[in-house]
Amino acid sequence: MVDPLQPKRRRGRKPVALTGPDPVDIHVGSRLRERRLSLGWSQSELGRALDLTFQQIQKYERGTNRVSASMLYKAAEAMEVPVSFFFDGCGDLPTEAAPAAPLTVEEAGTARKFAELPPEVRAGVRALVESLVKAG
Repeated sequence: MVDPLQPKRRRGRKPVALTGPDPVDIHVGSRLRERRLSLGWSQSELGRALDLTFQQIQKYERGTNRVSASMLYKAAEAMEVPVSFFFDGCGDLPTEAAPAAPLTVEEAGTARKFAELPPEVRAGVRALVESLVKAG
C-alpha cells in the first residue's frame, strides 16, 4: 500500500541540482546568448520580446532551465534565425564534457560588425584570419 504522507518517487532524470545542466541545454543557452549579443540586445530586451523576465533569460542562457520547443520557436522568430541555429554544433558535443565557452561581449561585437561587411570583404577577412591562425 502506498503511504500518502511519503513523497512520490520520481522516475527518469535526477534533479538538475544533483546532476548539473545537460550539455545540450548549456549549448542551446550559449547559442541563445551568442545571438542576443550579436544583435546587441540586453537580457531585458530579449525578455520583453519573449514576454519573459531577464532572470528567466539568464537561466536559459546558463542551461539551468530548459528552453521549451515553443519558446525556442518564439526566440528564433524574434532573433530572425532558424530554430536549427540553436543546435548548430550540438552534434559535436562530447557526452560528458561542457561545450565551448560562449562568446564574450567583445567577440559578439566583432561578429556583429563582421556580418555588416559585404560578402567579398568577409571572404577576404576570413582568409586572412585563417592564415594568421595557421602561422600562429
